[in-house]
Amino acid sequence: MKLNITKPLVVFDLETTGLDIVKDRIIQISYIKVLTDGSEERVNRFVNPGCPIPPEVVSITGITDEQVAKAPLFKEIARQLQEAFTGCDFAGFNSNHFDIPMLAEEFLRAGIDFDFSKCRMIDAQTIFHKMERRNLAAAYKFYCGRKMEDDFQAHLADQDTEATYRVLQAQLDMYAPGMQEEPERVLHNDMNELAEVSKINNNVDFAGRIVWKEMTGPDGQTLKNENGEPRLQEVFNFGKYKGMSVEDVLRRDPGYYSWILGGDFTYNTKQVLTRIRLRAAAINK
Repeated sequence: MKLNITKPLVVFDLETTGLDIVKDRIIQISYIKVLTDGSEERVNRFVNPGCPIPPEVVSITGITDEQVAKAPLFKEIARQLQEAFTGCDFAGFNSNHFDIPMLAEEFLRAGIDFDFSKCRMIDAQTIFHKMERRNLAAAYKFYCGRKMEDDFQAHLADQDTEATYRVLQAQLDMYAPGMQEEPERVLHNDMNELAEVSKINNNVDFAGRIVWKEMTGPDGQTLKNENGEPRLQEVFNFGKYKGMSVEDVLRRDPGYYSWILGGDFTYNTKQVLTRIRLRAAAINK
């Protein structure tokens, strides 16, 4: 099924030196930029991580130090990627949990404040797990009717990107209105709905150090906004202030902000915390 998009959609995948968002680096980025007129732009490039690729990663991806030796560092292509991605939504497989946080971290290390909060983030894996609960190869077999190894070489970003794109299109075909008897198994070809289904938590930052929580009044009842929806506030999800309003903590203990900025937290967590701090300062002027 052709995607019903209102702005460009970047379907992407990363290969990295590991799974640590703070310490590891991107070694390959591949994406398909689907434009609103239905045309598609494909980009696949290696990235020099500035450090040796671990042997276990080489064995999985087949990407060696020699292959990336003459590739650009991420910071050398960051502006180009920023221009290509600005104004786009994003889709991937396990992207909300790993690829987007990793990409955000690399952007921040390169001095670019790319605001993913303005993007709809669609995760084909989350949709798949909520509907069928398996991995990409099983998803490809289930939705596309073929074995992934017959069509692609696994663990290469460009190959996984192509498979993910086909899976997402097939998901929309399978769960289209009229194709499922159970209402909860129906998916509409709408980016807002797909992004909502892709959510797996209420994280404010990608690492989940800060989360959204419903606000309650003195009587313990949930406060509602003008639309009758629960009012939400950012609260810490770790440490001695877990469950407490971020704004309240920063007001009562300003040193906690400095402690986090100097600590081993992701750049994205620090970025989100700084935005909350600046917003509260502007309101309290």
